[in-house]
Amino acid sequence: MALGLAFLRRDVPRGPAALAAAALFVAFVSPLCALTVALFSARGLHHLVLVLVAAPALALAFPLRLPFARMGGFLGLSLLLWLWHLPAAYTLAWNSHAAYWLMQAGLLGSGFAFWSSVFRVERPVERVASVGLVLALAGQMGLIGAILTFSPRLLYLQHLGATDAYGVSALADQQLAGLIMWVPGMLPLALIGALLLRRGWREASVA
Repeated sequence: MALGLAFLRRDVPRGPAALAAAALFVAFVSPLCALTVALFSARGLHHLVLVLVAAPALALAFPLRLPFARMGGFLGLSLLLWLWHLPAAYTLAWNSHAAYWLMQAGLLGSGFAFWSSVFRVERPVERVASVGLVLALAGQMGLIGAILTFSPRLLYLQHLGATDAYGVSALADQQLAGLIMWVPGMLPLALIGALLLRRGWREASVA
């Protein structure tokens, strides 16, 4: 509803607002949301939609202007990404609706703050810091993806047996989740990093 009302404001970029609304629809209304109960790979894709599509789109449409948002958002997002993938924390979120929605809101909120600060840079040193943090986020996601891909055992027992209906074992599904985070998950980060560097190069050339 809030995103719908935003279209009535002339100062809100329509493209990013529409992308944010579409991403949130995919994450929480489309069949992808229901699939996360059975497939851990769907859960991984769900998180990528939140962090790498919905959050940056919201940051472009409704940029936050908070002190320390860059580092605070990065640290919060990093913490929640690792926390989501700890089996004990995953079990807690699985068994508790409150914990589940708290972690979902944390991912989206910290991502919103992080991307708002990344896109709002005014000095060259801030741009360098932003690109560095984007690369650091990519490195963490790649590491988590590698751990999931090469783990010899099932880490999330909640999906044991639930994946059989989709013709895949729970361990193979976990490995697929790692590949999704490791490979396709890097593409939006690489694109955003390249665009930031390109913008910085253009500004330096004009100056």
